[in-house]
Amino acid sequence: MKQYIVDAFTDKPFCGNPAAVCILDRPLSDETMQALAAENNLAETAFAIKEGGRYRIRWFTPSMEEELCGHATLATSFVILNFYEPDADAVRYTSQSGELSVRRLSDRYELNFPTYELTEIPVTDAMARAFGARPEKAILGLDLNCVFRDEQTVRALSPDYALLKTLPGRIWNATARGKDYDCVSRSFTPEIAAPEDPVCGSAHCQIADYWAKTLGKRVIRAYQASARGGELECEILGNGRIALRGKAVLVAVSELKVL
Repeated sequence: MKQYIVDAFTDKPFCGNPAAVCILDRPLSDETMQALAAENNLAETAFAIKEGGRYRIRWFTPSMEEELCGHATLATSFVILNFYEPDADAVRYTSQSGELSVRRLSDRYELNFPTYELTEIPVTDAMARAFGARPEKAILGLDLNCVFRDEQTVRALSPDYALLKTLPGRIWNATARGKDYDCVSRSFTPEIAAPEDPVCGSAHCQIADYWAKTLGKRVIRAYQASARGGELECEILGNGRIALRGKAVLVAVSELKVL
């Protein structure tokens, strides 16, 4: 079986967010998929198998299965639409987070993902200690999304990862209004994989939704200010759905010998 390494939310290799992708011709055990994800040691390894007209997709970090991952879904769609179904213009998935779809838009791909209910909660001293700067707002959805005064504050954060893990949420996102983009953000993931996620699609289901409401805009241009960096265009579709648009680039193809 082949395995693909794809950098998502970028058009340059070694930027954006890398994911391993395996398109299965037969089911694998959970233990095997988890072991391969640990062997890859990337933020995500995605497994997809065709069932009728859709693919069932699952995402594994080196230590656990996730319920939703944006960049690995983009990477998987890039592989399917370029190597397995090159005449198709879209791919549909079933997942733990419901039905998802991705369509090809010229040189970009558009993910149709769910949004999440966002609730403003009090900013606490614990948040300030964990992030290393005091947020102006705290918004809780699937993740904890902390809004800071300006872009430079977000870029300069040096969080205490042990303290972050004591805060509510799956991922801990820092965001601010951007200078060249509508918003900039960073996503810290010490419980999931590496301490910082290079470009987190599922986080932007919340971050972009917040900024769209705050700025009164339907389309948000977002930049993830990690060391690798990545760009997303996010459009609020309504009815609890959001479109995430980005590019992807193939980095490597390997042949797995043990499956």
